[in-house]
Amino acid sequence: MGDQKDGGNTVDRRKFVAGCLGLPLLGSVHAASAESGPLTKIIFPFAAGAGGDTLCRLVAQQLGPLLDRTIIVENRTGGDGLIGIKAVKNASPDGTTILVTTGPTMYLLPMVETQPSFNTAKDFVPVSLLARFEFGIVAGPAVDAKDFAQLVAWLKANPGKATFGVPSNGTIPHFTGSRLEDALKIPLQRVPYRGSAPIINDLVGGHLPFGITTIADAIPQHRSGGLRILAVSSATRSPFLPEVPTLKENGIDLVADGWYGMWLPASSSPDFANKLSAAAAAALARPEVKEKLTGIGLIPAGTTPEGLAQELAANTEFWQPVVKATGYKITN
Repeated sequence: MGDQKDGGNTVDRRKFVAGCLGLPLLGSVHAASAESGPLTKIIFPFAAGAGGDTLCRLVAQQLGPLLDRTIIVENRTGGDGLIGIKAVKNASPDGTTILVTTGPTMYLLPMVETQPSFNTAKDFVPVSLLARFEFGIVAGPAVDAKDFAQLVAWLKANPGKATFGVPSNGTIPHFTGSRLEDALKIPLQRVPYRGSAPIINDLVGGHLPFGITTIADAIPQHRSGGLRILAVSSATRSPFLPEVPTLKENGIDLVADGWYGMWLPASSSPDFANKLSAAAAAALARPEVKEKLTGIGLIPAGTTPEGLAQELAANTEFWQPVVKATGYKITN
């Protein structure tokens, strides 16, 4: 494992992607297989049991019959996702190996590695954006703020306490905080945690003014009154919290969400990519799949390969200068 550097601070590399995966844990769903056809592996580069793994297994369960293939999910963990990503990068482009991982992993890792391990556009063929998840600005009882404007006023009045928590360094919540700091012109002190759960605990306990984390983890306490989600960072209001405004509605020109995408190795057949994309979209459109995914805080999508490529390009263009300005790097 290498070190991570951000403004002179060194942190353990294994924390890098945790904030992108801060979704509630759920038991595994076994992938169903088709009666015939070649064996196809969906490689998910993180551990079993969390939201992304559940997404993979639900999709695999649906794709098997649609493609007349036996489809299994393999959790190839390690290296902040790099072990699984490299496995697909180096796999034969014969349609038997598929990558599903977070979008931020695919565009942030090449930005923060001193020597990038892969080039997403050159080393992979896009298939589909599968599902989105959302982040929110969450305040606890340490701050007397009923909305985002009141939080900003409190931060300006209490510069020595302007501290926020993120699930990990080097993730979308981390860089969202950097962008927020620039937009508000208020110095903010970032505190990295090991996931969303300890952030929620410190917010509820009054030990932390606010945090930036996945709303799926914060919704239970928000609804019970233990803390308040003051804004969401998605382009539109969350279907899970329609009463909570976006950052853009609060005058902050920032859209930051997380998502899961599907890729094939470079040189894979465009025809197969299109066929796989259409099958994934059909699977995600099924009511029973939608219900299960929304139950764990995921918003089903399903795009064309072009749609995924455009999403990746737009995210890369937006976050590149933000990440560069922080000076944050992982040494290989």
